[in-house]
Amino acid sequence: MNKYFRELTVAAALGLLMLGLAILAPHFFQFQPFISRLTSQMPALVAAIGIALIIISRQIDISIGSQFSMCAIIAGVTAASGLPLGVAIFAALGAGAMMGALNGVLVAYLGLPSIVVTLATMVTWQEALRLWQQGRLLNLPKGIQWFGLSQPAGQTIVISLAFILLIGAAWAMKNLAAGRFIYATGTDAEAARLAGIDPKRTTFGVFVLMGILAGLAAVFNLVQSPQVQPNCGDGLELKTIAAAVVGGVAISGGRGTLWGVLLGMLLLANVNPALTHFHQPPYWEKAIQGLVILLAVVADGIRSRKARL
Repeated sequence: MNKYFRELTVAAALGLLMLGLAILAPHFFQFQPFISRLTSQMPALVAAIGIALIIISRQIDISIGSQFSMCAIIAGVTAASGLPLGVAIFAALGAGAMMGALNGVLVAYLGLPSIVVTLATMVTWQEALRLWQQGRLLNLPKGIQWFGLSQPAGQTIVISLAFILLIGAAWAMKNLAAGRFIYATGTDAEAARLAGIDPKRTTFGVFVLMGILAGLAAVFNLVQSPQVQPNCGDGLELKTIAAAVVGGVAISGGRGTLWGVLLGMLLLANVNPALTHFHQPPYWEKAIQGLVILLAVVADGIRSRKARL
């Protein structure tokens, strides 16, 4: 019970929020609007899985929003050129992998601080997009939105694939050696090395995986709209890091679950809709999210202090 205290706490908070909405604003759960809200959060959930792995390995990646935007534009340009959607998806995943590999080389093999590296690459990709697109919206050809299917079918595909990915990643983190390597590296990289684990290779692999997930998240965002904005990833780094931290991923590394990330994402994502349905000013959203994040970090600090005593 104590091991999953944070996840249970977030689940309880989310349950209370949903109960309050069910009582005071039952129309919140109307099927199609509810599914649309859930679908809109799937790109962030996919990106948050990658961020969680990064933090568990005791690193950070604040370039995720810029990677997301770059992958979305690359996929959009590829699709607009007349190539099949599958090629556009592959282009997004490949671009994400290369950007993640760049971060991984600089952090894992050159030993540079991840926050400095990803801050630099964040600005680099942002400026590259600004010069490339100059703020212009990119119109997508027909057949891209919802994978060329109906909206309900497309939403079902996006939600299903995101949850299949979550389930698979959660299983892998618990049962595969690669998952244990990530936890071990985040707990103590030197101890992991002495145990036969290569922390550099693990760190590099996590950054590459982060890039691939950024590309997949961009694809899930791409198919939900007939246009792509060059800044579509702005703010994604805060959203995903917040979901991971609130969901119980220790900012000091080595601890956390992907199920907690899901709960954290759902809790934070429903703050704004809840305020709207409770007829409260929407500008309270950031303040409430900030308070939730602060409480999560304080709780993590208290728990770490108790563990050392």
